Amino acid sequence: MHLLLRRLAPALALLSAGAAHAQEPAPTPPGFEACLGTLAALARERGVPAPVAEGALAGLTPDPAVLSATKTQAEFVKPIWDYLDANITPETIAAGQAKLAEWAEVLGRIEAAYGVDRHVLVAFWGVESGYGTVLDNPAIVRPVIPSLATLACGDPGRATLWRDELTGALTILAQGDADRERMTGSWAGAMGHTQFMPTAFLKHAVDFDGDGRRDIWRSVPDALASTANFLKNSGWRRGESWGLEVTVPAGFDYRLADETTERTFAEWQALGLAPAGPGSFPDGADRRATLVVPTGARGPAFLLEPNFKVILRYNTALSYALTVAHLSDRLAGRPPFTRDWPRGDRMLTTEERTDLQTRLEALGHPVGGADGKIGPKTRAAIRAFQAGSGRVPDGYAEAGLLEAVRAAPQGR
Repeated sequence: MHLLLRRLAPALALLSAGAAHAQEPAPTPPGFEACLGTLAALARERGVPAPVAEGALAGLTPDPAVLSATKTQAEFVKPIWDYLDANITPETIAAGQAKLAEWAEVLGRIEAAYGVDRHVLVAFWGVESGYGTVLDNPAIVRPVIPSLATLACGDPGRATLWRDELTGALTILAQGDADRERMTGSWAGAMGHTQFMPTAFLKHAVDFDGDGRRDIWRSVPDALASTANFLKNSGWRRGESWGLEVTVPAGFDYRLADETTERTFAEWQALGLAPAGPGSFPDGADRRATLVVPTGARGPAFLLEPNFKVILRYNTALSYALTVAHLSDRLAGRPPFTRDWPRGDRMLTTEERTDLQTRLEALGHPVGGADGKIGPKTRAAIRAFQAGSGRVPDGYAEAGLLEAVRAAPQGR
């Protein structure tokens, strides 16, 4: 499949959009009916039978909550610690451990078939749908076809994406894996226990319970095995972990935490890194990891193995991937992180992040485009600025850094 990217909406994002579900419908905007006709024609061209396409789209009105929800996904607007705190609680850990016991036999067979650790699968399940608790709540989930039609007709910047997903949803209907009444999901069309987009469903969903349908809404075995199949197809390495928290020695050169340079665990150990909790680094010269410090030198540090990149294939937000990874550890009985986050820091708004990027570019530190998203290129530019101004080059974007960049003379 293509990346799930930001199209996935975990349970908290579902909740944020769900409050508007019961509002009075807004008037149908001009052109919406014509757009539906275009969508039906496109679906027919791609092999969806006309009765299915036209029957599913006829008479739809736009969902007023959907477009606004694209701007409020929790994993992109909350500080990383708030996202982790909301998803990893004593209650979610206990509920997940109960699910591990309830589905132990099925999870064992899934592990054997796909090589994905059961704790990781149940962590995805917990983050995406609260272990399925939201799926029958009409205040949270909504019909997928109207959501995707609203986006395909009302989000012109990503119209191609939404049209592909809508066609995928109609194809699922045509194949008989779901009916319109059961095909519910997030505002973005993410469906079932582990929130598959329709195109992902078509490529990766499996019928693990053997009833002839790939039912990620009613069948926990199908949903978890489908997630395992996606992870396997995305490069999951059997027998390896996502990574671990590490301690960093005093005076460490944080330019080495560049998110891209892989080193063996032995090489990291030689640089003074050590596991933050019990246990030791993996053996073997083929086990490599990158060093990431999401909130700079004052927060936790992590060595991330290739499996963490696979988790990011499910959703590209670092806060999301770290939440799934850490919840999987907690479900397995491992301890919390040893170092807390810099909770007193103020996170930058989208406008401030864009301003930061623009100013870094003007100072000669390329960021790859001022889009308000702090990725590896922007963090590299921050490290270069920090190193040149006598600061710890940890790549952390927060309010104090922005003030320093704003105060820096142009041309420096």
